[in-house]
Amino acid sequence: MPQTEATEAPVTRRTGAPVTEEAAASARLRWWTELPLILLVYGAYSAGRLLARGDTSHAVEHGLTILRIEKVLWLNAEHPLNRLFTREPWIGIPADFWYASLHYLVTPALLVWLFRSRTVRYRAARTWLLTSTFIGLVGFTLLPTCPPRLLAPAHGFVDTMAQYSSWGWWGGEASAPRGLGGMTNQYAAMPSLHVGWALWCGVILWRFGGGSRLVRTAAVAYPLITTIVVMGTANHYFLDAVAGAAVMGAGLLLTPLVLRIADQWRVSLGLATVAGERFGGAGRRSAQETSEGRPAREPARPATVASQGSISPIVSGGCQTSPGERFPRQRTSDPEPGAAPSQAGDGAPAAAR
Repeated sequence: MPQTEATEAPVTRRTGAPVTEEAAASARLRWWTELPLILLVYGAYSAGRLLARGDTSHAVEHGLTILRIEKVLWLNAEHPLNRLFTREPWIGIPADFWYASLHYLVTPALLVWLFRSRTVRYRAARTWLLTSTFIGLVGFTLLPTCPPRLLAPAHGFVDTMAQYSSWGWWGGEASAPRGLGGMTNQYAAMPSLHVGWALWCGVILWRFGGGSRLVRTAAVAYPLITTIVVMGTANHYFLDAVAGAAVMGAGLLLTPLVLRIADQWRVSLGLATVAGERFGGAGRRSAQETSEGRPAREPARPATVASQGSISPIVSGGCQTSPGERFPRQRTSDPEPGAAPSQAGDGAPAAAR
């Protein structure tokens, strides 16, 4: 038989390029599904706060109980901080702006940044935040608590947001926009999700922010300053801040379970996609990383391409053939390690010729 000319093609992988976790997660998550989900959860949270207002007398009693416990334990930092914020407008006014705005700016900004730049980490981080928020809603329902600023003046607290209300968009009732204070639940002090969400932001910045000194400083300073602000403005007790941190810890522990339940629910409804299956495969491959931190790769297979667009000869392993000859409907077996491909380009080991 006349020998067919063949040229060696670059080594390629017949199984295709590996699907990384970033690519798979990006294929699964889209902003037009994430945004309505987050808005829906936050809307349910806000509505739940309104429905969980509880009895005012019980909320006041809960607040006074927390204050008494703090005094016994020498944890009553609210009074000196509140007096400082009330006496010094250059501290109190920025603190009010901090309380009324950053809670709604920093957290969404970090969510968007995670979604765009740390896609693999986004789903777990978002689930942690939403799970903790729902736990906080349970706390508001079971333990409505009057904040220090709404206690009787005899207890020594001043509402700094009411004192400096002419400087901001809020009114004298709450941190809500002016005239909308009556639409908020002002007896949802326990736990403090201002502190909880700030702690979530700090952890995200610390772990995924790049590790620079400036980022690490911001990761520590933001939740710490927020804790001081919520006490100095008389919006929360110190134990509210502790409860907010505990809620975030509980949400973190429950996040793997919530993710598994969500995945099972998607599969049962037939919403699982190929991208989701590939994401799982990529996760298994990442567990087989080498000690140097590089993902393990499958061995490459040699491939040849015949000139003039013809198909590579197909031969069976261990079967001797003439140059250019092919047996139809037979599979190609991989050459043994170190074996050189035949000169005819048939892909068989040299020992088989």
